[in-house]
Amino acid sequence: MARVLVIGSGGREHTLAWKLKKSPHVSKVYCAPGNDGMIDVAEIIPKLDKNDFEGIADLVVQEDIDLTVVSPEDPLVNGIVDFFHRDGLVKKGYNIFGPELIAAQLEGSKVYAKGFMRRHKIPTAPFKVFRDPKKAKEYVKEKGTPIVIKASGLAAGKGSIVCKRSKRKAYQAIDDMMINKIFGDAGSQVVIEDFMKGEEASILALTDGTTIRTLVSSQDHKPAYNGDKGPNTGGMGAYAPAPVVTPQIMEKVYEDILIPIISGMAEEGTPFRGCLYTGLMIEDGEPRVVEYNVRFGDPETQPILSLLVNALYKLLTACAEGHKSKRSRQFDLEKIPIVNKEGSSCCVVMVSGGYPGNYTKGKVISGLEDIEKMNDVQVFHAGTKFDEEKGEYITNGGRVLGITGTGKSIGEAIARAYAGTALVEWDRVQYRTDIGQKALNR
Repeated sequence: MARVLVIGSGGREHTLAWKLKKSPHVSKVYCAPGNDGMIDVAEIIPKLDKNDFEGIADLVVQEDIDLTVVSPEDPLVNGIVDFFHRDGLVKKGYNIFGPELIAAQLEGSKVYAKGFMRRHKIPTAPFKVFRDPKKAKEYVKEKGTPIVIKASGLAAGKGSIVCKRSKRKAYQAIDDMMINKIFGDAGSQVVIEDFMKGEEASILALTDGTTIRTLVSSQDHKPAYNGDKGPNTGGMGAYAPAPVVTPQIMEKVYEDILIPIISGMAEEGTPFRGCLYTGLMIEDGEPRVVEYNVRFGDPETQPILSLLVNALYKLLTACAEGHKSKRSRQFDLEKIPIVNKEGSSCCVVMVSGGYPGNYTKGKVISGLEDIEKMNDVQVFHAGTKFDEEKGEYITNGGRVLGITGTGKSIGEAIARAYAGTALVEWDRVQYRTDIGQKALNR
């Protein structure tokens, strides 16, 4: 029986730990740094930072951990997988799930990602790269709106500004990123790309560097308010599967987007092993890439893994062992089909008042014990803390909880998720009330 470590502390990590705990091959799950809401499925290591590679390596050896699952993007972009290889951990049998540093630049640098797509003829929006804010503004003036301004580096999912009508908004976005440094060094370069019309969808694919296994499609809701209005967030909710991704579109995604990127990474000597998240824009049956991420999405992971039947440990280990010969692998990804439950799943993210701007922590959360009595509803903790004095959970972040419902239809899944949110309260709680409406409209 295997021991597994999940790196990270949000709702996605709670979901991964929850699903891994269900795997028949897993005896124990650890989570570092984790959050207090994960104690139902994992031992929490709260003082271990996700970027403390040496501390993580020490824990892996000390606890004899078979598989380390790196969930957030920054440890991957900072080279934790390379560290495991250099330190000799992988040779000793301590597997790690996630891409190496150069492959992780698909998310760590939008400039790298867009250049890669151009080299390998992967459909995406036309773009230009700028280091000079003055030249960037001149380009916006020439192109006009709608247009999209993106910080090249990691910006916690908030570094993409869509300017539909106002050039002034585009100029301000350039100033904020390049001069005011609201995203730090992530905005030193910006990618300015044409606005793509259509409907968004997300495809998560597991790969060992050669074989590709796609998980069920999903749709995220990034804007803070109903009707896709307001500032972008890390994600206000998601549902799976996404009806906009028809079997025909999924075939195009596989042939024109996934195969070229995985084969292209291998050709360039930087094989991608792990979870590749492809954000799509679909118009008139044609998918184009909005962005690549190099890890599981949040909150897409919540509904996707709620539908997955497979033992997650087998899938992730098969990806992690992609560098080995097939004879020496525990599991072969090529021989593991993806199996999902029939029906749908929907996750509604409950956030602190003011998010994604300023918000206050420490609000007492009520109603969690009532949700535990519900069937087909699961609570995934993202930003919570257990207050020993009060004997209750309190808010400890912007995104606080992901209430996830499953059902035979998307309507049933949405209804169950919102029935769960109705039971939970804290001062100034907020959430969108239209998660999944695009699916219902279809």
